[in-house]
Amino acid sequence: MERQRDSRSSEVSPTILVVDDELSITKLCKALLEGSGLTVLEADSSSEALKICAQHQGPIDLLLTDLVLPPPGFQLASNANQFPHVNGHELAVRATMIRIGLRIILMSGNPDKELVGHGIKRGTLPFLAKPFEGDRLIALVRNVLAQPAPTLAVEERARAANDTDWFG
Repeated sequence: MERQRDSRSSEVSPTILVVDDELSITKLCKALLEGSGLTVLEADSSSEALKICAQHQGPIDLLLTDLVLPPPGFQLASNANQFPHVNGHELAVRATMIRIGLRIILMSGNPDKELVGHGIKRGTLPFLAKPFEGDRLIALVRNVLAQPAPTLAVEERARAANDTDWFG
């Protein structure tokens, strides 16, 4: 995929991977973010997102993922299946193991229930409640991109997998 250039700068625009099982949400995010000068990759499942994280040749600066990503069927992660269908929180953990410095934004239509269900305290991670307004999405993405990228070593990331304070 060709990377878009920001017209205000000679730098390559940041790349955002958007993951949602609702195609309309993915397309809306893509349109809004690309309209703001960002490059967007899209996936409709965690499995597809993990493949993109592992195989995309360029940088991926931020993962914007729905917290609830229902799998189409039961799957186990194994050597034979390194791209399983998992929820958005698990996707974030796995993606940061693949992509050093990846920033994360989670989103959900039922944030109170879903955050608590995953053991995530409100305010510890960048979060976008659905439905959202376009300017809110763009402002949050820009704010998260402006923060220093996480720099944990592989061993630290593995230990931090259950500690939600370390995501970018």
